[in-house]
Amino acid sequence: MNLLEVSGVVAGYGETEILHGVSLAVEERQIVTVIGPNGSGKSTLLKSIFGLVPPQKGQVRFREEDITGMAPEKMVHKGLCYVPQSNNIFPSLSVNENLEMGAFIRTDDFHQRLEEVYRLLPDLAGRRRDNAGALSGGQRQMLALARALMLDPVLLLLDEPSAGLAPNLVNSVFEKILGINRAGVAIVLVEQNAREALGLSNWGYVLASGQNQLEDRGENLLKNPEVIKLYLGG
Repeated sequence: MNLLEVSGVVAGYGETEILHGVSLAVEERQIVTVIGPNGSGKSTLLKSIFGLVPPQKGQVRFREEDITGMAPEKMVHKGLCYVPQSNNIFPSLSVNENLEMGAFIRTDDFHQRLEEVYRLLPDLAGRRRDNAGALSGGQRQMLALARALMLDPVLLLLDEPSAGLAPNLVNSVFEKILGINRAGVAIVLVEQNAREALGLSNWGYVLASGQNQLEDRGENLLKNPEVIKLYLGG
């Protein structure tokens, strides 16, 4: 049984159609990466899954339930979280306050979860009282991940988590993503750093012009001549 199934999704903005029948599947505890050129619909796909851009056609199923076009706040309750590429933290609040904001829908005592998240992302633990706006780019991305983890998600949708980071920080972000996955969280990862992302993925999809172009195991896509030529600098 798949954790997430996206079937033939058509979506866009106003009269502009971006996705033309895209499909994708994610099993429990998998990392699935979506790559493709700019404008291919990768971010729109994540937003369609999360209800931010309701699909015009097609279906999104999570744990066998039809969640097509469901409001994002309802999806969060079901264990699905989305981390956008930018504007994903509150820079005027402290690190700890950001994490508390991440637990906004919890009705239980979230402090145990707070400490679990700090253990998972120890770079933030020593800066819990610091203003989030003073963090480096890599630390801000860690904080965005940590905020999502406060809700104990089953599935994370991550949009370009390494975007704009210095090369020495990219590996650190991917290491944290792998650690989150090993803790039991499935991940759909949209990434421009195709080599790094596919290297840690169970499965990968290539989108082009809003359509499925290729799919295979991550390790196989890394060896695919077409992928090497177009996305890996080969």
